Amino acid sequence: MKALVEQERCSVKTACETVGIPRSSYYYYRSQRDDEEQLEADLETVAGQYPKYGTRRITQQLWRAPYHYRINRKRIQRIMRQKKLLRPVKRARYRTTDSQHPYPRYPNLVAELEITQPEQVWVCDITYVRLDQGFVFLAIVMDVFTRAIRGWHLSRSLDGELTLVALQHALSVCIPQIHHSDQGVQYAAQVYTDLLKDYGIQISMATQGKPEENGYAE
Repeated sequence: MKALVEQERCSVKTACETVGIPRSSYYYYRSQRDDEEQLEADLETVAGQYPKYGTRRITQQLWRAPYHYRINRKRIQRIMRQKKLLRPVKRARYRTTDSQHPYPRYPNLVAELEITQPEQVWVCDITYVRLDQGFVFLAIVMDVFTRAIRGWHLSRSLDGELTLVALQHALSVCIPQIHHSDQGVQYAAQVYTDLLKDYGIQISMATQGKPEENGYAE
């Protein structure tokens, strides 16, 4: 229709008869297209005025004067994505390993070790789970051979109790030959290593700055 009317210089009546639609449909779709083009132009104007705004605040601006659009955020998000106006989201990251502490370090006992049976090596790590407001922290204890989680604990605090409770849960199930972790303060703390020694468990740690040496847990 657009090509017939604008490029071939046909009348609207002739073009509609050619493609078999009523003239009212042509004017309706033309109006819809014009509205979309105006919305895109206004959106680009607002996005230029407020370059740090995301889709939610851009939508709110378009609700206000002088625009007074009544559109939802999903439509704005779609147009902004098409126009490449979406800003990448910078998510906060939380460092879970603190290796600056006075506790003893232990050598890596699993670097060349062939793991052939359950409870030969346990590995441990801490990660965080992002919530709408803040984080919760998850400590896990995993058997390398079976990939089974022997113990875990969730907490809003990144303190020694987080890993200690996970270890206590794991030790209530079975006892490993080697406990391997990074050099974080939670794993090097005396109360934690004393518990391992009480059970006769060998302590192994990845080299500082080499998280790949704790790759099983990572």
